[in-house]
Amino acid sequence: MASTYSFDIVSDFDRQELVNAIDQVCRDIKSRYDLKDTNTTVELGETKITVNTDSEFTLQAVHTILREKAAKRNLSQKIFEFGKIESASGNRVRQEITLKKGISQDIAKQISKLIRDEYKKVQASIQSDAVRVSAKSKDDLQAVMQRVKQEDYPVALQFTNYR
Repeated sequence: MASTYSFDIVSDFDRQELVNAIDQVCRDIKSRYDLKDTNTTVELGETKITVNTDSEFTLQAVHTILREKAAKRNLSQKIFEFGKIESASGNRVRQEITLKKGISQDIAKQISKLIRDEYKKVQASIQSDAVRVSAKSKDDLQAVMQRVKQEDYPVALQFTNYR
C-alpha cells in the first residue's frame, strides 16, 4: 500500500496584496514633497502596471517606492518586468511594467531536468504553467523544495498543493 505524495511548483502572486501595494504607492506619491506636483499616475491593469510621470528621475523614485511596498507585502521583485521608457505628450514619460505569472516552458524544463538528474526516486511532470513533483517519500519532496529554492530562476516560485 505505497501512497505517493506530490506538490506543484508555480509562479504566481497575491493579486490583492499587489492592489494594496499600488494603493500605498499612490498615497506615497501624493504625500511626498518631491513627487506631489508631478501629476504622477500609477494604474494597475490585468497584466501590467502603467506609470505616467513628468521625468525619468521621478520614474526612478516611483520604482523605488513600488519595490519597497511590494517587498513589505511579501511580493517577489521578480514579478515585475520593467518595459522601455516611452515619451508621452507634454514632456512626460510613460512606462509599462509587465506582471510575470506562470512558468515558461523553458524554465519548467530546467526545473524538471534538475529534479531528474539529482533525485532518482522523484518524478517531475510539466503541466501547462506549473511543474508537478511526486514521490513516495515526503522527505524526498522536501529535499527537492530546498534544492529548487537554492537555484536562482528569473521568476518567483511558490510550492502549492502539498499532499
